[in-house]
Amino acid sequence: MKALLITVAGTSSRFGRSLGRECLKCLYYRNKFSECLLSRLIRKAATFDKYIIVGGYMFDELEKAVKTELADISDKIVLLKNEHYADYASGYSLYIGLQYAVKNSFDEVVFAEGDLHVDARSFDRAVNACGDVITYNGENIDAKKSVVFYYDAENTVHYIYDTAHNCLEIREPFLSVYNSGQIWKFANADKIETCFSDIDEKSWRGTNLVFIQKYFGKRSKTDYSLVKLDTWINCNTVEDFDKITEES
Repeated sequence: MKALLITVAGTSSRFGRSLGRECLKCLYYRNKFSECLLSRLIRKAATFDKYIIVGGYMFDELEKAVKTELADISDKIVLLKNEHYADYASGYSLYIGLQYAVKNSFDEVVFAEGDLHVDARSFDRAVNACGDVITYNGENIDAKKSVVFYYDAENTVHYIYDTAHNCLEIREPFLSVYNSGQIWKFANADKIETCFSDIDEKSWRGTNLVFIQKYFGKRSKTDYSLVKLDTWINCNTVEDFDKITEES
């Protein structure tokens, strides 16, 4: 079985400030629900057996949207709550989603952060590529918002991200550097379970990059596919969201 794991537990603080009110950004839309990030992503992913959605902030609103606006596919949706959305980092939401996937023996898990918009063709390339996948985009790298990965002199991948949105630093020689597309495909069920079990409880309270680094680190670049996302928008603000509607 294949699962799409989407994490949307965060407090959306930057998005709320730009909008002038509290808002769960994955549900925000201008005119109709189908415009929101969650609907766009799920509707692109029709081939999955399950959609594992991990929420937290404004969870009641998310639960209501799943029951009403996504009622036609509600039997395929597993909605999980991260009680620590406010005091732990993004890794704990990934922990909750992967815990369900491991217990239910999913063969493949595609993990997508829930504040993204990508074009359908690129998404399909990532989902349908053979084996594991790391995605990247063509946007300029900005320490205020970018998740970055680079390849060291041995062609081993390393992820870096500044939770303070200040500066990024690479302290060793590197061969190449990329702006992460923040969508990953984990296609090896045994490796998912092994990496999941190897991470201690305290580490899961950090960012989701702990698991991602564990899964892809120390592997040859030929062991997985690098897929570029042609259209990629990380919706930190309502102005970012409006870039999507201009394209659609």
